[in-house]
Amino acid sequence: MHYLISIMYDGSKFYGFQRLKNEITVQSTLENALSIINKKSVTIKGAGRTDRGVHAYDQKITFDLDINIDPKHLKKALNSLVKPYIFVNDAKVVEPSFHARFNVLKKEYIYKINLGEYNPFYENYIYQPNTKINIKKMKKCAKLFIGPHNFQNFVSGSRDNYDCIIYKISFKVKKNILEIKFIGKSFYRYMVRNLVGAMLDVTSNKVSLEQINEALKNPLIKKQFTTASPRGLYLNKIYYKGVKNE
Repeated sequence: MHYLISIMYDGSKFYGFQRLKNEITVQSTLENALSIINKKSVTIKGAGRTDRGVHAYDQKITFDLDINIDPKHLKKALNSLVKPYIFVNDAKVVEPSFHARFNVLKKEYIYKINLGEYNPFYENYIYQPNTKINIKKMKKCAKLFIGPHNFQNFVSGSRDNYDCIIYKISFKVKKNILEIKFIGKSFYRYMVRNLVGAMLDVTSNKVSLEQINEALKNPLIKKQFTTASPRGLYLNKIYYKGVKNE
């Protein structure tokens, strides 16, 4: 049987999503648990890789099991093995060809910033710059990122293609917590963190909006912007065509 599950996890307790030889990761924890249920080794495919310290509300995973177990009991069995820092939100059977990453329609990330005084309980979950932030400037900067662009200056590491589309960036403040929501087709390594870092550079007058615009229009002219902390970043939702989000 081929399954699709939605999971949430506390990224501060893992060395990222991807399996590593000598570290505890989300992937290795899930694969170990599923192998116990399946009584045979299981390999999973995630919708995306989150870095160390990055959290998720709705990461999606696909995998095959040799046993026939209904989604309700699979969710219960898996949660009994992966808690307390991972929780399965939902499980469903999907077509054998369905792939967690290749079938993604769009992704949604949220970045959280504490606008108030330092709070020790936020340390692993909300970025705390302890400086005044000009949200109006951040919004002006965000508008430059909307649409199709070559994001080479906002992606860490090298890859063959840096083109992607950001559909929407929105801002919401509640109880002194700023939430910046990014919706797009795909996001590359450190991309959301680099976009947030660039916005913060604009608010602190380290760079201008003109420099941000130049970095988008001339990707081969190397620009360096701040990479925001992973602790404020959340993979919020993964959308698929024909698959209802719970």
